[in-house]
Amino acid sequence: MKKRVKVAAVLFAGVAFGIFLVAKLHIFQAGCAQEQRPVDSGDMGGYPSALEENTIRVAETVGKAVVSVSVESTEKSQIFGMSPFGRGYQDDFFSQFFGDFFGNIPNIPQRGFKRMGLGSGVIIDKEGYILTNYHVIEGADKIKVKLSDGRKFDGEVKGKDPRSDLAVIKIKAHNLPIAELGDSTMLKTGQWVMAIGNPFGFAIEGSKPTVTAGVVSALNRDLGSFGRRDRSYSDLIQTDAAINPGNSGGPLVDMEGKVIGINVAIVTTSGGYQGLGFAIPINKAKRIMNKLINGEEVLYGWLGVSIQDLNQDLKSYFKLKEDKGAIVVSVLDLSPAKKAGLKEGDLIISFNGKTVDDIKSLIDMVGNSSPGTKITLGILRRDKAMNVKVVLGKRPMENTGVQESASKLEFRGMEVSDINHELRMRHRINEESGVVVTYVKPDSPADKAGIIPSDIILSVEGKIVNSSRDFLNEVKGLKGSCLIRTKRGFFVVKEK
Repeated sequence: MKKRVKVAAVLFAGVAFGIFLVAKLHIFQAGCAQEQRPVDSGDMGGYPSALEENTIRVAETVGKAVVSVSVESTEKSQIFGMSPFGRGYQDDFFSQFFGDFFGNIPNIPQRGFKRMGLGSGVIIDKEGYILTNYHVIEGADKIKVKLSDGRKFDGEVKGKDPRSDLAVIKIKAHNLPIAELGDSTMLKTGQWVMAIGNPFGFAIEGSKPTVTAGVVSALNRDLGSFGRRDRSYSDLIQTDAAINPGNSGGPLVDMEGKVIGINVAIVTTSGGYQGLGFAIPINKAKRIMNKLINGEEVLYGWLGVSIQDLNQDLKSYFKLKEDKGAIVVSVLDLSPAKKAGLKEGDLIISFNGKTVDDIKSLIDMVGNSSPGTKITLGILRRDKAMNVKVVLGKRPMENTGVQESASKLEFRGMEVSDINHELRMRHRINEESGVVVTYVKPDSPADKAGIIPSDIILSVEGKIVNSSRDFLNEVKGLKGSCLIRTKRGFFVVKEK
C-alpha cells in the first residue's frame, strides 16, 4: 500500500512539473513572439511619417517659386600681386590688410575686373517679381535668374533698400509659381522651419533648390549694422536650419509652406554653416516690398543723435533712478534733435508716450516713423523731467573727412593720439574732431571702463576735445571718476 502511495506521489509530481514546464515554455515563446513582431509606424501616432511627408510636400511646392540669382559686376582694385591664375589679388580680406597698413597707394595701378556673385530669391508675383536681398544684387551690371525648371532670364532691379537689405527684381515671364507669404508675428521659438535656396550654386550644378530643416532658435535678434553703416539688422529670426553662402535672399518657410522670412546672414568663423542663421521677418519685408515694386524710395525717420544704453556706472554718475531709456551721447549739427534743443546727457525715456526701454527700442520707433512726422520725446535732464517736440527728418548719408595732426599721451592706462592719415586708414576713421585711442593697458582703469583701441574720444567731463592738447588740458589734475564721451558712448573711467 505504501509503495502505491509513493508511486502515485511521484507520478503526480511529474505531471505537475510537466504542466509547469509547458506553461513556462508557452509564456517564453509568447514573449519572444511579441518582442520579434515588427513595429507598425502607426504605433507612434504616424508622427515621423507625417513630418516627412509634410517636408516633402513643402519642398516640392515652395521650391518651384525659389530661383537662383547670379550677378556680374565690374570693380576697380589696386593690383598688389599676381595669383597662380594670372589675376590680381581680389580677395576682400587681402585688400583690407594692405589698406590698413599702407593706405591707398596712388602709384599702384588699378584695373577693372569682373566679380561674380550668387544668391537666391523667391517669386512673389506671377508676373515675374522676385524678392531677394539688396546685398545679392548690389553693384550688379548684369543679373541672371534661373528658375527651378531650368529656364533662364535677364533680371532688372525694380527697387532696392540698402538699410533693410531687401530688393525686388523683375523678369519677363508670366504665370509663374509663387510662394505664399505668411505671418512672422505668429512664430514661436522651437517651431520647425525650412530654409530653401541655392547654397554654393557656383559649385553645385542643378536648377532645383536645396532644402534644409531646423527650428526657430530665437526671435527678435539684433545684429546691429553687421559691419555696414548703411545696414540695420534688427528683429531678425534666428534658426539652426542650415544656411550657407548663396542662400541669401531665399525664403525661410514654416511647415505649412508659407514664407515667414528672407534668409539674410550667418554668423560663422569658417565661412560656412555653424548653426547660426538669420532671416528678415516677412512682415517687415511686406511693408517695404510694395514700395520697391513701384520703384519708390523707402524713407526712414531720423533724429540726429548718437545714443547708448545705461549701465550702473552711468546711473550712479548722473544720479538717475530710471532703469530704462537711452542716453544722448552727441547731437549732430543741423539735425532735427539739434533744432528741437536736445542736449548731450539727456536721457530719452519715452517716444510719443511709449516707454523707451533701450537704444534698440528708440531706433525702431524712429526708423518706423516717416520723415516729417511730429513726435514728442519725454526726457530727463539733470533729474528734471520735460517734453521735447521734434519733427523727424530724412535719414542722410554718412559724413566723411578728418583733420590730420600728430602727438600722443597717456591717461589712466590708455594712450591717445591726434587723428592722422595713418590712423584714419588703419581704424577707418571719419570723424573731423576728437582724439583716437591707440593703446589700452590690460586691467587699467581705462580697460575696466570698457574703452578699446580705435575709440574716438570727443569730450572729457563735458568739455569738447578737438586735439590731444585739449585732452591733456582737460585730464590734467583730474581726481576721482572721470566721464569720457566717445563715438561709442559714455564711459566712467575711475582713478584706480
